[in-house]
Amino acid sequence: MPTQFSTVDDYLASLPADRREALVALRKLLRRHLDRKYVEGMSYGMIWWCVPHSLYPAGYHCKPEQPLPFLGLASQKGHMSLHLFGLYCDQLDGKPGALLGWFEQAWKKSGKQLDMGKACLRFKTLDDLALDVLAELFRRMPCDVFVALYDRAFGAARSAAAASTKQASTKQASTKKASASRASASRASATKPAAKTTAAKSTAKGRRSGK
Repeated sequence: MPTQFSTVDDYLASLPADRREALVALRKLLRRHLDRKYVEGMSYGMIWWCVPHSLYPAGYHCKPEQPLPFLGLASQKGHMSLHLFGLYCDQLDGKPGALLGWFEQAWKKSGKQLDMGKACLRFKTLDDLALDVLAELFRRMPCDVFVALYDRAFGAARSAAAASTKQASTKQASTKKASASRASASRASATKPAAKTTAAKSTAKGRRSGK
């Protein structure tokens, strides 16, 4: 299956016809109901919708240089998948939050089988999906709601990472300062014998002149 593509169109064009048809249709549904603040692009070898740095400057806590991921859509070896990172964030201590609880119940009522781990929803055809439930999920999860869920779920991890980075920077600065001090002391130590030698030569010269 495809791994690296620079554009969504290139990615979709590389797929077998049945997979391409399914993902194109699902992409249309997603774009119809997703908050316009999410930005579509390619990442991790799949289609992703993210919160741009312009709206969330801190970025993804695992890789702050990357925008905060919200939703992924992919064709994989044995199935297609929706990566619902927003629902993954709606879990505290392994227990589903209100949004995830609603999603699971709504899916069950649809009569469709839910093949999903913590966040990866797997399907082989569009008929496997409760499309109306997905549409409602994305209406219930605009950008601001998702960011709030993410901060609640990963705020502590982000703070710990920031503290660790600050500690490492402070340690590095202290090491550089200590190295500079040692180098300065070494230069001063090397200068003293030279000064003593010069003084001794001057004294000896003076004695010879006085004879």
